[in-house]
Amino acid sequence: MGQRQPRVTADEIIKVLRSVGFEKTDQSGSHQKWKHPLTGRQTIVSYHSGEIIRPKTFKRILEGAGLTVEDFIKIRMKL
Repeated sequence: MGQRQPRVTADEIIKVLRSVGFEKTDQSGSHQKWKHPLTGRQTIVSYHSGEIIRPKTFKRILEGAGLTVEDFIKIRMKL
């Protein structure tokens, strides 16, 4: 069984995305587009400062980035 999803903010997600090479390419309102220059993968992060990202939204962000919850947790612990 997979690991329980952590409760995280957009700032924490962005910190992890940056650490694995993602770059912010665009923003429309509160939605930021992040793209990896080598893999071409992209994901959209709904940015609301200080608010916890909903589990379903968190899962979609990770899927777009090609990360698992386990990957995210490992990377976040190293930062």
